[in-house]
Amino acid sequence: MSARPGLFISLEGGEGAGKSTVLAAMRATLDEAGVAYVATREPGGTPLGEKLRALVLDPAHASTCAEAELLMMFASRAQLVREVVRPALAAGRWVLSDRFTDASFAYQGGGRGLPESVVAGLERWTIGGLRPDRTFLLDVPVAVGLQRIAGREGGRDRMESEGEAFLERVRAAYRARAAAEPARFEVVDATLPAAAVAAQVSASLSRLARQWRGGAA
Repeated sequence: MSARPGLFISLEGGEGAGKSTVLAAMRATLDEAGVAYVATREPGGTPLGEKLRALVLDPAHASTCAEAELLMMFASRAQLVREVVRPALAAGRWVLSDRFTDASFAYQGGGRGLPESVVAGLERWTIGGLRPDRTFLLDVPVAVGLQRIAGREGGRDRMESEGEAFLERVRAAYRARAAAEPARFEVVDATLPAAAVAAQVSASLSRLARQWRGGAA
């Protein structure tokens, strides 16, 4: 087991961006590289977080106010960080997370219109401002993403059902965050074939693994 802290990697993107396919490729890449890691998701990743996830995404709770939604997201995140993320990183394992705090800035900030200062304040208070070492943002036009999820088995969840205007604000917020932190974000054109998107992310992840093993990451 490595004596150095592991790396924290997150994957972000709007609805229909193809995260599931890319996450599978990322896991395969880390397996091939022999990197010990923990894979998790947001909201979720812990027993408490999974219950909160069900509440946040359930279309039956369409009347949930933006403030309650944001607080549930950070309640799930606070538990995840303490129970999973920090212990894994301290033990030298990587953490691969399907979404993290950038999603709250995009969905509850950009999408719902809550002040960025409120989201940032919760980020500092609940998780000490923890951020991923690298974030891959799968960027796809909203219309393309919605077309991909049309007719999805089980129907759309609460976020997927919000409509184009909401999802356009989400995408704009993600892109603004990526532009503000170019050293952390890698923006990937998710309109490309799924195999090409997965290959691009996997190649970057392989480079990170080599740098980390060499002590340069």
